[in-house]
Amino acid sequence: MEYEVIIGLEVHVQLNTNSKIFSTATNEFGGSPNTHISPLCVALPGTLPVLNEVVLEKAVRAGVALGCEITQFTKFDRKNYFYPDLPKGYQISQFDKPYATKGGIHIQLKGETEEKFLPLTRIHMEEDAGKLIHSHDPSINRSYVDYNRAGTPLIEIVSEPDLRSSDEAYAYLNELKTILRYIQVSDCNMEEGSLRCDANVSIRPKGEKGFRTRVEIKNLNSFKAVKQAIDYEVEWQKDVYSRGESFKQMTKLWDATLLKTLPMRSKEMSHDYRYFPEPDLPTIQITDSFIEDIRKTLPELPRQKKERYKTELGLPEYDAEVLTSEREIAEYFEEALVISGDAKKTSNWVKDEILGIVNKENISIQEFAIDPVRIGKLVKLINSGEITGKIAKTIFEDMLTSKDQPETIVEKKGLKVVRDDKALEEIVIRVLASQPESVEGWKNGKDRVLGAIVGGVMKETKGKADPKLVNDLILSKLGPLGEKKKV
Repeated sequence: MEYEVIIGLEVHVQLNTNSKIFSTATNEFGGSPNTHISPLCVALPGTLPVLNEVVLEKAVRAGVALGCEITQFTKFDRKNYFYPDLPKGYQISQFDKPYATKGGIHIQLKGETEEKFLPLTRIHMEEDAGKLIHSHDPSINRSYVDYNRAGTPLIEIVSEPDLRSSDEAYAYLNELKTILRYIQVSDCNMEEGSLRCDANVSIRPKGEKGFRTRVEIKNLNSFKAVKQAIDYEVEWQKDVYSRGESFKQMTKLWDATLLKTLPMRSKEMSHDYRYFPEPDLPTIQITDSFIEDIRKTLPELPRQKKERYKTELGLPEYDAEVLTSEREIAEYFEEALVISGDAKKTSNWVKDEILGIVNKENISIQEFAIDPVRIGKLVKLINSGEITGKIAKTIFEDMLTSKDQPETIVEKKGLKVVRDDKALEEIVIRVLASQPESVEGWKNGKDRVLGAIVGGVMKETKGKADPKLVNDLILSKLGPLGEKKKV
């Protein structure tokens, strides 16, 4: 039986506000347990929630960036369930009136030329729960509760079940993370829980309409885990159906050690949560002017920036992809380009030399030792002919350990390109005399020997000779390829 995979993703994104969604407690990550809390966070009697306006602004910002329709009338609801890290016994969320609907994300898988549009169902706001910390000692059957995370503002981004493979899910999450970081509503740090994903997975025979029983895989903490969990679950469901059996809708967890999904509980339905309107919060009216003000402040998004880099700057697809993968990398490149004036050479330095070090040292480009202005000046020196590409590598190494400008290093170390025709001519004559086999090869029509001669000249000048002038001088001495001429 050939099956079609059906995947829908629910992505929880922590918003990077200073305070929590309904209280003034700090929204800073970490801290000693139960220190980033207020009476509201632990549901002490008499406390009342007040919506943080910045949460609404960042939430709408995400909705607009993802092409959603912003609902002008929205409200909060109580989602009732018991869990030890949820002291109220309910979570303030949104049910039938989410603030954003529709919209979607474009993805493009490696090796494919066509983009695929993956539509969203909705985005809603809600508060995060606390965190349970379980004892690692098997002899101590005890768990602790840390409420520092309780009340952290979340948006939940729900996709339509239109993803058809783990590769599409991986690409979707990468693109979503990039957009959210570009608009600066979240750092999307999965290690700190700023971005968490639940995957709903089912399969059906190809050609069959409708959906079969699905499994929800909870709290996947890396894109790699999402891909692995989906692939495992698909194979598990195929195996069940191949034996003529069925299964109930359930929630599973991903075991990263065993590399398999494990049952957690039966899946709740919406009626199990007994949703009803939150009585302590007023309804929200989102005006056209509020939405338009947010739209005007949006930066150029990665997809549009990538297209501009290809069409206006003439960069290849790969370069544009790398340079727009993070907002900070694009900003670094553009700042360097203003100085250098050469898009391709600047791109080469950023994606090859700079990102090579950034990735090796596991730092951000903002922490990189050389600022973009100095890189722009280095490329400009190469283009002006004052230094060669080889010399530029030497200067780059010096710039990594100093704050000197590239032109200062050139002057200090005497690295300017040699353009003295007479001095270079004498060196060319000496090199030709020392390479009679190369000269003979040229006379016999072997053009590859030219590289050896040029290399000899560059070695004698320690890489400081003007390459064009060197080539011209050598060719003037050798004469036309394959022609006997006295040198």
